[in-house]
Amino acid sequence: VRASGGLFMDMMIHDFDMARYVMDSEVIEVSAYGTTLIDPAIEEAGDIDTAIVSLKFANGALGVIDNSRQAVYGYDQRLEVFGEKGAAAADNCRPTTVEISTGESVVKEKPLYFFLERYTQAYIAEVTQFARAIMEKQSVICTGNDGLQAERIAKAAKESLLSGQPVKIEHKKYAVN
Repeated sequence: VRASGGLFMDMMIHDFDMARYVMDSEVIEVSAYGTTLIDPAIEEAGDIDTAIVSLKFANGALGVIDNSRQAVYGYDQRLEVFGEKGAAAADNCRPTTVEISTGESVVKEKPLYFFLERYTQAYIAEVTQFARAIMEKQSVICTGNDGLQAERIAKAAKESLLSGQPVKIEHKKYAVN
């Protein structure tokens, strides 16, 4: 945990990246709240294990990300988007889609346990697209700027957590080679 960069840089950075992609907009303000609820050793190492981050986007949209270093039931990563014309949701990946409903309960399998299980196909598609871009001299889908912006959001979240105040993110054009 000491060397990980903290919860925002170690874990939530991927959610910041996804939020920018889904909203098709830059984050302009971050408010972060966090604490240690699971493992006192994480607090002793100077980090948190549970956080909620609110995001304001340049296009006027709002976002909320909650994260924990522990989900005992599996790799829990869900997405919900609400808009003026409806809503969309992406649920956790599970070993099967079987759901058993009875008068006493509704039961389905736990989410996949680890991110490598959940994202195997995504990693294959990513490497395939990257190789195709090189061989066919095409642009890659994700740029260095995408990584930079996710890192800027993570740093702003840490600053907000420490200060107890929202943190604005200024956007300038960055040359990323």
